[in-house]
Formats: sequence, C-alpha cells, structure tokens
Amino acid sequence: MTRLTGKHALMQMLQAEGVQYIFGNPGTSESPIMSALESYPDLKYVLVLQEGVAMGMADAYGRATGQPAFVNLHIETGLANGISLLHNAAEGGAPLVLTAGNKDSRELAHGRTDLARMVQQFTKWSGEVTRPEQIPYAIRRAFNEAKTPPTGPTFVAFSADGLDDEADVDIWPSSPRALRAAPDLKAVQDAARLLSSADAPIILVGDRVAASGGSEEAVRMAELIGARVYTPYYSEMGFPTSHSQYLGNLRLGLASGKEELSKGDVVLAVGRISSGYYMLSEPELVYFGACSSLIHLDSAARELGKSQATEVAILADPKLALAQLVEAVEAEMSSSDRQQARGRSRSIGTEKASLRARQEQRMRERWEQAPMTPERMMHEVASVLPADTVVADDAITSSAALQQALAFDKPGSIYGGRGGAIGWGMGGGLGLKLAFPDRPVVAFVGDGSAMMTVQGLWTAANENLPIVYVVCNNGAYRILKLNMDAYRKVVHEESTPSSYLGMDFNLPLDLAAMARAQGVFGQRIEDPNEIGPAVRAALESGKPALLDVVIDGSL
Repeated sequence: MTRLTGKHALMQMLQAEGVQYIFGNPGTSESPIMSALESYPDLKYVLVLQEGVAMGMADAYGRATGQPAFVNLHIETGLANGISLLHNAAEGGAPLVLTAGNKDSRELAHGRTDLARMVQQFTKWSGEVTRPEQIPYAIRRAFNEAKTPPTGPTFVAFSADGLDDEADVDIWPSSPRALRAAPDLKAVQDAARLLSSADAPIILVGDRVAASGGSEEAVRMAELIGARVYTPYYSEMGFPTSHSQYLGNLRLGLASGKEELSKGDVVLAVGRISSGYYMLSEPELVYFGACSSLIHLDSAARELGKSQATEVAILADPKLALAQLVEAVEAEMSSSDRQQARGRSRSIGTEKASLRARQEQRMRERWEQAPMTPERMMHEVASVLPADTVVADDAITSSAALQQALAFDKPGSIYGGRGGAIGWGMGGGLGLKLAFPDRPVVAFVGDGSAMMTVQGLWTAANENLPIVYVVCNNGAYRILKLNMDAYRKVVHEESTPSSYLGMDFNLPLDLAAMARAQGVFGQRIEDPNEIGPAVRAALESGKPALLDVVIDGSL
C-alpha cells in the first residue's frame, strides 16, 4: 500500500486506467483536483466553457475509442448543465465516467446536494466518496461498469475532505472487459426456424451492432434471408448504407414506420428498437403488425420485451449471437427457401435503385433553388471530402440528405448524437478529432443545436483542433415543426396549419461571426458553388473552421 491524499490517489488511478484526457470546467469544489493535476502532465485537461461541450466530447470520444472517457464538472451547478447530454449518453450507452467535487462531508448544517442521487436515473451506477481510501475502489467500479456491456455512463462525487485527507491505498486498474455473452441455444434455434421460412423478413439494425463490431454478421444475415433492412436511427455504421438491401431510417412511433414494419411477417431487431423519443400521446406502442413475429436480440436485458410483443428474446452480444444465428438459419433453410431469399434480395435492390433515382431527380429539379436545399449542400460537401473522413452527424433534419450524399460503409466512418437533447455535435466533433487525430473530421450541425453548445468553438481554437464544422442553417427548429405537424395530424386529426410558435429564428443566427469571435475561421455561404472550395480550404488549413451554410428550411 502507498499513503496518498485522495486527490493524488485519483490521479494515479486515472493513469492506471490509461486516461489521456480530462474533459471539464472547474469550480472551487474542484480545486484539489486541479492542484494535483499540476504534478501529472501526462493527464491532459481539456477546458470547455460550457459543460455540455465536455459531455459531447466525452460521449463521442468514448464511443470512438471503445474506452470510457473521463469528465469532471463543478458540484451541482456545473453538473446540472451537463445533465441534458448525460441523458443522451445514457440513451446511447456511451462509455464514460462523470465526476464532480462536493462540499466537505461535515458541512451538514450548511447543506450539501446529493450529487449521486441527482444523476442516478441517467447512469448505470453512481456514488459519492467521502474518504480517500474509497477513491481507488470507486474509480475501479465506475470504469468497470462503464465499459461492461451494455455500456453506459457512471458517476462519482468527491467530498472535499475525501480529496484532501490521506490514507493507505492500493492503485490498480479496473479489469479488462472482453465480455461477449453467448446466446441461449434454444432461443437461437427458435429464431432460426422463424427466419428460415419467412416470406417477408425485416431486419432492424440498432447501434449496439456497431458497438459489438457485428456489421459483417448483419450483412450476412440480410443476404441469407433476403431481408429488407432498416435502422431506427443511424448514429454509427452498423450496416453499410450503400448495400442494396438497406432502405434507410424508420420513425417507428409514427404511422409511416409502423406501416412499413407491418409488411414483414418476421422482424429481427438487434439492439434498441427505438430511441424512445416519440412523445405523442396517440400512437400505440405496438409497432409491428398482428401478423408479424418479433425476434429481439440485445445485450441489454431491460430492452427485451420491454414494450413489444416478442416471440423470441435473445440476450447476448450482437456480433456473437448474429454469427451463431446465421449458422443456424443456414442449416434450417431448404433450397427453395434460398431461392426465394435471392429473389427477394434482387427485388429489394431494384426498389432501392428506383428510390435513389427519384431522390436524385428531386434534387436536380431543385438544383438552383435559393436558399439551397439540404440535398444540394450535402452533395457539394460530399464531392470534396477525403475517403477517410470521420463524420459527426448532428444535422437533425438535414441528416437524411447527408446519408443520401455520402455512403457509410466502414466502421468508424460516422457518429451521431443519440437521445433527445440537442447540442451534441459541437463537442462531439471535438471528441472524434481527439480519438482520430490523423483523420479529417467534419461535423454537420444544425443551427439550433450549434447554439446550445456554441462555446465549443473556443475549445477548438484553444486546443487548435483542426475540425471543420458545417452548420446547416435553416433559421428554425425545423424538427419541432415536423413534430408539430405530426402531433396535430396524428393526435388531433387537424388539417389547419400551425403557426409554429417559438420555432423560428426571426433574428438570423450568424454562426460564422460567432466562430470568428472565438478564434475560429468562419465563413457564411449562400452560394452552393462556394461550398466545395471552402470545405477543401478548411481541411487543408490544419486549423478549426466553421462554414455557416444557409439552406431552405421550408417543410
């Protein structure tokens, strides 16, 4: 054992865990941590000016590296600012360890906030340490919990006396996590029988497919059974978007998504079925038609059978379970089954080609429109991006245009925000740049989302991180307008248009000027012909840049 103060025990535990970056914004309650950091130059403190930026950075960095990121915020006040994006991290299972300092544990008369309780519902595990000898144990558990599938955020609070007092401690890291839970063999066989004889199979690919590295297995399954493939949302490369059987995202809680899924007789869902962010009161929870059989495969037991009638539930690592399921289906399929599956695959490919042609025609029909369409903007950006570009997708309603313009066929090519809070992209792009220092990183961010964490531009300049932000500036919270239309139509069957109260930025947002004010190159673009040269110049500059592109926001 070694006798250390709590703050030095924390630093040495972070070293043992292999932490490189601390994302944070300090306050007086973090003074012991900031003081101790001066003696540990290998731990890089990345300063942010708003806590949401730190949370976005940690979310993206943890997902991209596969190792828990470390965040330190200031008592209840700073912690509260980070909770919105902590919610996103919890929804998406981002591996990160969030921490905050607290008052001395003896300050009962003056009042202390229960920080662990404050974030409990958004973390896998949360706790507070009040003695220095507790710190190594708490940090080990926090890292273990964060990186154990299903991954997710954890939280540790440190009392002032716990950081400054001394104790005898042992420093060693959390155990390596290489946990791939195998599926139940009977469940695999039951699922294989359903899939092998399906006439209209559908596969829903959730994000945990990407996290487990199971995209190849998902492709093998889709091709084997001739399935239509969709994603509930696309925030990591779980299935190649250029594949002939991939048909895009479905909004499962709305009529269009339910109608599409009701066409299938067997649905294989892998990972989360939905993001859980369809807040309308009318749509029923059952997404799948009465004739559909649902097979749900996930590493999170809480997701299986949560709200859907589920015929087969498989609790396992997605990659491992998909591989075993492919073998079982192959053994079950007759030659007639295989022939029918090949025919379905060809038919789906033809359907996708027709869809792409219609999308291309619509884009060309509005090619010269002013303001430019999101499709034109994304086309111009895509034409100059290097092949190894990492994309941060926080484009919100322009994400569909992004996915039409760019093919995401390789793991690690795209990361998007998950959950209901906007503001992820400004910090998320920075986290990806730290995770992929040798690859170009371009963050597509909606103007409303950018304004939630616009202080991230200062961090980009302060750290000299060569990231390119492309702001999709449509002058509105356009996603709210779409949801308002759905609410009025679906819930109340109203045909009169909404006035979209509180959803337009009548005073235009000049993100380029805000970038320049924080030390980042900023350029406002209204002519689509300027986009390609501007993106190319920004990438070649080796410095952070923001391109504020004015686009059409009409519905």
